[in-house]
Amino acid sequence: MKKKLLHTPEGVRDIYNEECEKKQVLQDKLKNAIECYGYHIIQTPTFEFFDIFGKEIGTTSSKNLYKFFDREGNTLVLRPDITPSVARAAAKYFSEEDMPIRLYYMGNTFINNSSYQGRLKENTQLGAELIGDNSVAADAEIISMAVECLLAAGLKEFQLSVGHSDFFMGLIEAAGLDEDTEDELRELIANKNFFGVEEVISNWKMDENLQKLFKMLGRFYFSIEEMAKARTLAASYPKILAAITRLEELHTVLEIYGIDKYVSYELGMVSNYQYYTGIIFAGYTFGSGEPILNGGRYDKLLPHFGKQAASIGFAIVVDQVMAALSRQKITIDVEYKSELIVYTKQNLKKAVEAAMKIRKTGGSVELICMDEQHNKSDYEAYAARNHREKITFMDGE
Repeated sequence: MKKKLLHTPEGVRDIYNEECEKKQVLQDKLKNAIECYGYHIIQTPTFEFFDIFGKEIGTTSSKNLYKFFDREGNTLVLRPDITPSVARAAAKYFSEEDMPIRLYYMGNTFINNSSYQGRLKENTQLGAELIGDNSVAADAEIISMAVECLLAAGLKEFQLSVGHSDFFMGLIEAAGLDEDTEDELRELIANKNFFGVEEVISNWKMDENLQKLFKMLGRFYFSIEEMAKARTLAASYPKILAAITRLEELHTVLEIYGIDKYVSYELGMVSNYQYYTGIIFAGYTFGSGEPILNGGRYDKLLPHFGKQAASIGFAIVVDQVMAALSRQKITIDVEYKSELIVYTKQNLKKAVEAAMKIRKTGGSVELICMDEQHNKSDYEAYAARNHREKITFMDGE
């Protein structure tokens, strides 16, 4: 029984010592990158009412939520996603604000994934939300900030894949596909099974231009030249045309930011988050089987909480970035400035006074009283494995 108590539940893990220190350094770098854009930090509760993440909002499936009840019988959930919480808070505290609101957050999210998926059920997310701005410039700012965060983390090779939710939805509406077919296509696209997409489409009658647009769902690293071709094919489909035009306008602004080399376009992008209404994007790098960040525009989410405001944001999965950095052999430098004072009982007063003097000047020091079971080499080894840059022995009179 005691051995069982030492283990964590499936899908969660302890992070300690050097790994935890490196994670703290990484989080600080990411926070600094976001603060350079003028964003203010916000904290929302770890658990919320069930309706905050309900089906109407289109977030995580109910079966993947950690649900429980309070004393009044209300259904509560551990947050699977922080964006709806920030949207709720923004609608509550900034209801009268008619200028853009820039917020960022950091916290843990909880998704009860199936055990066979091998994913962590608790992850640290750091993200930002730009609320009250529906412009292409806002889209570009968020994507630029996402790129700056990944660069600040130390990544050198990564790519943001950018799409538009209305491209897929425009195709569905133009072809008159039913809900079951839409769901089937979403699953096929999510699994990158584009042969399956073509097979499904072959069962429906549609004009040649629409067929060609459907075939673009499977194209990666879509070029601006190909985008122009898609715009010509979409001339008779306003929703699809508007999505392509927005992506072209976005590309022009990203060139001004000088980050277009980190961005590719994927017209077939779909997201698990149904609240996305416009630009959507995901970040990928070597050494991570999952996206290291996800983002998009969600203009209809704030109105759900009573505030009419267009919004766009992104979230970085810190744990995925940590894993990618490790596998790419990119080090996170931790600055150690702590000292160790080892003293005998008769030197307690002297040791404490020395430690207090160091701490008052901003230093860090650990105190250990010597015992008969350890010699000086033991304490020196202890100092080395705990990254104490200096050790002082107070063992004299």
